[in-house]
Amino acid sequence: MHVSPPTTTKPPGRDLKRRIFAAVRYVVPVAVSAGLIVWLFQKVNIHQVIGIIRQGCDFRYIAVMMFLTMLSFSIRGIRWGIQLRAAGVPRMSPMLESVSIFGAYALNLIFPWLGEGWRCVFVARREKVPLSTVIGTDIGDRGSDAVVILMLAGAAFAVARPALDKFMTHYAIGRDVTRITDDPRLWLAVIAIVSILWLTGHFGKRFRYVRAVEGSLAQMWDGFKVMFTMKGIGTYVVLTAGIWICYFFETYACLYAFPFTRELIHAPGSCAGLIPGLVVFVFGSFSMGIPSNGGLGPWNIAVIFALSLYGVAQPEGAAYSVVVWGFQTLMTIMLGIFSAVYIMADKRKNTSRVAEK
Repeated sequence: MHVSPPTTTKPPGRDLKRRIFAAVRYVVPVAVSAGLIVWLFQKVNIHQVIGIIRQGCDFRYIAVMMFLTMLSFSIRGIRWGIQLRAAGVPRMSPMLESVSIFGAYALNLIFPWLGEGWRCVFVARREKVPLSTVIGTDIGDRGSDAVVILMLAGAAFAVARPALDKFMTHYAIGRDVTRITDDPRLWLAVIAIVSILWLTGHFGKRFRYVRAVEGSLAQMWDGFKVMFTMKGIGTYVVLTAGIWICYFFETYACLYAFPFTRELIHAPGSCAGLIPGLVVFVFGSFSMGIPSNGGLGPWNIAVIFALSLYGVAQPEGAAYSVVVWGFQTLMTIMLGIFSAVYIMADKRKNTSRVAEK
């Protein structure tokens, strides 16, 4: 008599929670992007924006921006390779390191951080190493970016203090930011959350879930801490500078693409447009912390506002942001397609090698 093995069913509550979490993960970024874009184009005349683009855009500088986008992705991939090798991941070719970033940024257009997860899984599976270790290197990769953004914000505040003071005092959102950061309740809440997390980890070790999280965090830390002891730290710093120089000059090159932003380059006290370029770049960089599809919505609004600090009207600022974001996204999609084709070809090559052996 054949007895079928007992079937296990997942609790309906857990399945429902998983579906809700997945829906939120997909819906929130789309909703943020859509809502901000609708709000944006209620403020500007889209036909006027299209007319500005048709009449005054020099697409040669947009092409320069697209090349710098590709170069920055490649440098980022090679830089990540230094961390991966320090964490014990076998060396990959510079091309594979680059396409891992091409694919990651393309997937980030679908929803935020999807690409980060994909590139970690891709490397862990291809090189047969623990996923947690690879995630740790990714956290270190993004951590170094956060340090650079803070340094750039400090530089922007130092050289563009009048424009930023105007933002903080003359605009409602600036006053709101000041009021929130000056509120002691915010910092008390931060301290309380950190304390709860520490107490949970310290006194909850008898719970299996807490131990599992602690183990995963330890592996992530192993991947992150290699930044402080790895060989090639000098090269890592140089490549980091290269990434952010490319990022900045993507913004700066596009100032030459329109007559109204070209005027900022020749304005007195602008240091050949470097100061307004830095302010636009920093505002855009901070906006990427808002969950959206590839920055669509938050990035555009931040850039439009930053340009308005230097007298650029909303329709012109919208034209600048639409063209720069649109063509950068187009380049990212093309690189993502190239990444998918290259990875499939690499997989077939590896499969044929294994079959020959």
